[in-house]
Amino acid sequence: MILVTLGTQDKSFKRLLEAIDREIENGNIKDKVLVQAGYTKYKSKNMEIFKSVSNDRLEELMEEASLVITHGGVGSILTALKYNKKVIATPRLSKYNEHTNDHQKQIIEEFGKMRYILPLKDLTKLDKILVKSKTFKPKEFKSNNENFKNLITDYIEKSNHTSWFNRDKFAILTAILNLLVFFLLNLTNINVYLNFTITYILSCLFMALFKTKRISKMITSIICFYLIEGLSLLLLVDNLNMNVILSKVIINILNVIIYHFLIKKN
Repeated sequence: MILVTLGTQDKSFKRLLEAIDREIENGNIKDKVLVQAGYTKYKSKNMEIFKSVSNDRLEELMEEASLVITHGGVGSILTALKYNKKVIATPRLSKYNEHTNDHQKQIIEEFGKMRYILPLKDLTKLDKILVKSKTFKPKEFKSNNENFKNLITDYIEKSNHTSWFNRDKFAILTAILNLLVFFLLNLTNINVYLNFTITYILSCLFMALFKTKRISKMITSIICFYLIEGLSLLLLVDNLNMNVILSKVIINILNVIIYHFLIKKN
């Protein structure tokens, strides 16, 4: 039995199921095929497709399977390796709206280099990979393998594997709260620079509350941001006579952009 798992990613991966269907029609797959499709909607007379199953049932299917075909999700690959299964993994690609980016290509490449899986970069070559899988002997999975640990660490901490919003949502939320407080204080006719200072202090307190483990490393960044924003406000309001609130909106947007490209990557 061949088990196909598409994980819980909230995007369709119809391309993979179409490729498997073709190989069944061509006679290159003769085994029974079960598909955990997740959010992928696909009808086939050749495969048994279900959206999801319990963890216990998934483990039973893993034990029964002679081959696992999956996407490039770390969780899906690890589950198959846990049961020492032969794994064919192929990446979801952003150009087909299967993911927000192409990080799965890197994940599959790294697992392939360590001979844990068979990477499938081109779905039109699934037939060749199926033939190769018959003689493929995967490297024994060891959770304490140093290279494996480094791979996962790199994936979690360094890889650009989430959408820009998920990466920067804390900065966006802080900027919105900052702007809201600034707007409310501005209604009291408070001095604009006193308003700016009070608002910024409150933002730093908010950051300290939710980022206590990193706040000591961000002191320099906080000071730099304060100086940059203060000078920007001075330029836009006093020199260019721009509306105070509009100026603050522009500054906050720039703040998030700087956070994304400079602070977040350090």
